[in-house]
Amino acid sequence: MDWDEHPDLSISTFSELPSTNFGVNQHMVINDEFKEALRQILWRFRAPIRYAFAYGSGVFPQTASPPTLSSSKLHPKASTAISNVQGGQGKMIDFIFGVSYTQHWHALNLQQHPDHYSAIRYAGSYAVSRIQDTWGAGVYFNPFVTVNGTLIKYGVVNLDMLCRDLSEWDTLYLAGRLHKPVKILRDDARVRLANQVNLLSAVRTALLLLPATFTEQELYSTIAGISYLGDVRMSFPTENQNKVANIVTNQLANFRRLYAPLIENLPNVSFSDPRTSQPDWIQDPRTNALMAQDMDPVKRGNMVRRLPKAFRGKLYFAYQSKFQIPQLEFKKMLEAANDEDPTRVKRKQGGEFERRVAVDKPESLKKEVRKVIKKTIRWPSVSQTLKGIVTGGVINAWRYVSEKIAKYREGNRRIRREERAQKEN
Repeated sequence: MDWDEHPDLSISTFSELPSTNFGVNQHMVINDEFKEALRQILWRFRAPIRYAFAYGSGVFPQTASPPTLSSSKLHPKASTAISNVQGGQGKMIDFIFGVSYTQHWHALNLQQHPDHYSAIRYAGSYAVSRIQDTWGAGVYFNPFVTVNGTLIKYGVVNLDMLCRDLSEWDTLYLAGRLHKPVKILRDDARVRLANQVNLLSAVRTALLLLPATFTEQELYSTIAGISYLGDVRMSFPTENQNKVANIVTNQLANFRRLYAPLIENLPNVSFSDPRTSQPDWIQDPRTNALMAQDMDPVKRGNMVRRLPKAFRGKLYFAYQSKFQIPQLEFKKMLEAANDEDPTRVKRKQGGEFERRVAVDKPESLKKEVRKVIKKTIRWPSVSQTLKGIVTGGVINAWRYVSEKIAKYREGNRRIRREERAQKEN
């Protein structure tokens, strides 16, 4: 049985994972003192956190440009380790907390940290948990709160909902965040397994969007860009339009650590660059390795068949419409190809329909896949944005938007400076 096709998300211990070192690629290496400072923030919460990661530019730099706001102005009393790693930049640190029982967690947290919540706290933990679990992508954010002298934002998600998004891509909201390097601070066997499925799915989806030959930077940029395709925030002047390029350029080694082990075990894609034979190439930022994928229709059809269930279903219906397949015939075709039984030993194989999708004109296939990505992400992104006004409060929502606009303008100014410098040279 293959873990990527029938992941056993009922496991509870790391010994039940497919291998001893399974998923270690998900753990990024950061400064030890910084890591400890982040973990100390988690210990300030008495409510049980089963899984946690820190992410974003407050943890991993997205630009080598000078800071615009000192950490002392943003963080009331951050630890030396945080100030040193951020290089004096004032960047809020983002966290995601995975919890087992949503209402119970918020009940405990409301008792300990009522000031973290907006006025919705007066409605009680039941209302808070209902807002979290039934509105948007299932994440409840508390932004602009100070813990251990550090300004943070944390989102709370139920572990079952997190694992479902990672394995099936029903919203891609958190699955997309985990396509990029994050710092896992508390791990969970189920989530590690589901996220490994998520990362492999990201590679397969990116390969459908890429030509026969490409560079690893193009692959990582395609993967990192998946979660931004349908993000409503990218439609407004609140996000740096070069964000994906900045993330990949400044975290190339981390992307390699995350994806190289998966790529090496896939039969239809490989590094075709002799530089990758060097033992220390992963840490070399100057290397942008060449890659190649097998465009054989059977292999690409299998890749289509092994896409995440919810996402694959949307892509199938898009091509049903494009190929004008009658509903009854399409239904019979799907039933005949159904191999979701977890007791099956044989791997999922693409049929005639999947191969027909795979051999579609490259630009047409790219267009359809991108449309499905946008369709998957758009509504969860919109509803989470609207939910943020309720959960974070109007003042915090305005503060968040204002800071995003400031970053957007700073990004545009940086682009203009770089363009002027290139012209002068």
